[in-house]
Amino acid sequence: MLLHDTALIYGRYMRQSLRSRFALLFGVLMPLLYLLFFGPLLTDLPLGGRGDSWQVLVPGLLLQLALFGASFAGFMIILEKGQGIVERMRVTPVSRLALLLGRVLREATVFVFQAVLLVLAAVAMGLRAPLPGVLIGFGFVALLTMALASLSYALAMKVRTPQEFGPAVNALTMPSMLLSGLMLPMTLGPAWLDTLSHLMPFRHLVDAVRDAYVGEYATAHMLYGTLVAAGFTTLAVTVGTRVFRTAGA
Repeated sequence: MLLHDTALIYGRYMRQSLRSRFALLFGVLMPLLYLLFFGPLLTDLPLGGRGDSWQVLVPGLLLQLALFGASFAGFMIILEKGQGIVERMRVTPVSRLALLLGRVLREATVFVFQAVLLVLAAVAMGLRAPLPGVLIGFGFVALLTMALASLSYALAMKVRTPQEFGPAVNALTMPSMLLSGLMLPMTLGPAWLDTLSHLMPFRHLVDAVRDAYVGEYATAHMLYGTLVAAGFTTLAVTVGTRVFRTAGA
């Protein structure tokens, strides 16, 4: 029943996404602008890492796509609460876990699709990365999306208005972006800032994907990134499921 209910919810929200093709493409706009207008500025600069500037920038943009997109996914729940959709779902026998997983898997599908578009644009601009590394990057995007979307939905179930939700998400996403080295490696900064960034879970994911993009898979960065991604996703889905159950979503 869990698989059936999850597929049912996933199909419902995927149909909504497919009916809004403009939104699918618009979501990749910000990372694409960074790629087009910021990426060329890094060409031939010593960035202190392995690989060229595209192999440093593109992994960060992929995770930035997941960070900002999935963190605001909860806006949908707020809108549905206002329209009475959540109330109607409460009286159905559908698994509460499926109500979360169906939504989260929809977010992962959308953002992996957008990540594919971003990588194709990067290849056209000069990115050269091994296919296994690119696929690993998509896997990290999917895991990060699932984790952040779960927490975003959980937060949206607790707040009443978009005015409460938006500032709370911004307060978390901006420091995460700045301290994770999404744009540039944190090793370029002072030692104290590099040390502080290691406390940010996303830093380990960025380092892992950058290793993958230069064809290095058996590294400490890859191990830590995989463990952090798996642990963070498990924790976030658990928290989201608990909130959905207690809220009767």
